[in-house]
Amino acid sequence: MNSEVIYRMIPTSSPVINFDTDKYPFCIVWTPIPVLTWFFPFIGHMGIAMSNGVIRDFAGSYFVSEDNMGFGRPTRFLILNPDNVTGGREEWDESVSKASVIYGTKMHNLLWDNCHSHVGMSLSMMQYNGRSYWGMVILAGWMFFCGKYVGISGFLKTWLPFFIIVSICTVLAFVV
Repeated sequence: MNSEVIYRMIPTSSPVINFDTDKYPFCIVWTPIPVLTWFFPFIGHMGIAMSNGVIRDFAGSYFVSEDNMGFGRPTRFLILNPDNVTGGREEWDESVSKASVIYGTKMHNLLWDNCHSHVGMSLSMMQYNGRSYWGMVILAGWMFFCGKYVGISGFLKTWLPFFIIVSICTVLAFVV
């Protein structure tokens, strides 16, 4: 996509998403995890962006990445409304920063304390939409069903390996 292609958030006075520079203000972002997502397309790596679009993601034990997601550039995004946070933009940034500091001291665990948990803690701390708990299953479902692709390349990067594996398995099932 060329840099003129941007996605404007509602309301129109809000910052804009820029796919070329991977700036996603007030968004949750997602990217596939090689091999794991190929077999289970609903499983992937998640991060949350600050008001200026800088992405923070719990990329491994004791490490929260800034603007360099652990498994590559985002392929999906979910726009959130900063008006759904009582303190607005300042509370949004403060909550993401606090959650990032906390997760910078944690051991990563694929099953229960992972990148989704980091995003969940950020949203819980800011009480997004008046909710005090955002779990990883809720976030995974929300992204899977409501997330938008960054374009055809995001869709293909997410789904093509899965479709190839399913096709190979189907062919092998009929050959054997």
